[in-house]
Amino acid sequence: MHTSTNDTPRRWQLRGARVHGGAADARAITIAGTRIDVPDADAPAIDLPADWHVVPGFIDAHIHGARGADVMDADADGLARIARYLPAEGTTSFLATTMTGPAAAIEAALRVTADFESAPGAAEMLGVHLEGPFVDRDKAGAQPAEHMIAPDIDRFDRWQAAAAGGIRVVTLAPEQPGGDALVAHLVRHGVRASIGHSSCSAAQAEAVIAAGANRGTHLFNAMNGLHHREPGAACALLTNPAARSEIIADGLHVTPAMVKLAYAAAGRDRLMAITDAMRAKGLGDGDYELGGQPVTVKNGEARLADGTLAGSVLTFDDAFRNLLDFTGCELADAIAMTSTNAAADLGVADRKGALAKGFDADLLVLDAELRVRLTVCRGRVAHDPEQRAIT
Repeated sequence: MHTSTNDTPRRWQLRGARVHGGAADARAITIAGTRIDVPDADAPAIDLPADWHVVPGFIDAHIHGARGADVMDADADGLARIARYLPAEGTTSFLATTMTGPAAAIEAALRVTADFESAPGAAEMLGVHLEGPFVDRDKAGAQPAEHMIAPDIDRFDRWQAAAAGGIRVVTLAPEQPGGDALVAHLVRHGVRASIGHSSCSAAQAEAVIAAGANRGTHLFNAMNGLHHREPGAACALLTNPAARSEIIADGLHVTPAMVKLAYAAAGRDRLMAITDAMRAKGLGDGDYELGGQPVTVKNGEARLADGTLAGSVLTFDDAFRNLLDFTGCELADAIAMTSTNAAADLGVADRKGALAKGFDADLLVLDAELRVRLTVCRGRVAHDPEQRAIT
């Protein structure tokens, strides 16, 4: 049998490379339809070099845009462009992330996500990350402060209805009036409450972590920094074993030394790499827009006119390699921080984040230098610049 990867057979395999995140020392993985199946030595195959790696697909739980599109554009074609682009960097699942803005704009974006379904061979949108507007003006970062409001249960419920129940994560400042009530409401309804863009103290953070807001948004960024007398939310998130935290491992938002510190404190099971990428990702330096604000990307840094970092243009495969470089961790640890932990955090660990029978066939192939060479999304080859044959 000989077919191109654009015409993927129902049952096939990747063979020769080392498979991680599944059976120990496996050298092949079989795909049947959209799922991983038991090994089948007779299935048509793509043969890979022995020093390459097959790993679970990356999961980006915090991304605003890419390739000129932004979730807040409220445009289904833009969402599709993001989903088609992400496999090039190994991302097979993502949360469409909104940002602080006029209520009508947020609602319009959420309505578009409600009707969106990723096409075969594209990264799967797992739902929505609502970042703001229930945040602290003093920790605005690149979020437009004029549209920030106090945590509001009724407003959240309206937006959750607009999203057809698709909001999976809400970033909020729990110390704001109504914060405790919204946290309790989110927890009751199975939505992840995430501390972010917040001035809360370590003690306040510990209290809301105990109440169920046991997640941190882009650790260290837009929260009080570590201080030996008031360590802030970052300390609580790092030291409380119930908490997980996102981290932007680009060496810019968080320096390599602080990424290493976070890894030493939290370990591999409580950190989740994210990109927090904006529409310029994949397009290069130039002038762009984020939340109605002009953004200039220069030398890979996205900044507002006043110099504030405005999201990133980080690719997920760069984040993967950076984690290995900054922390000295093993490949299995980097896999946990780029896939397994996010799957658990988002409640999809029964089908994503590992290469096991019955799981979604979301995976990527890395070469000996850990560069993405091929990506599979739900059984379909989504990225393969070399157009390898399945024979």
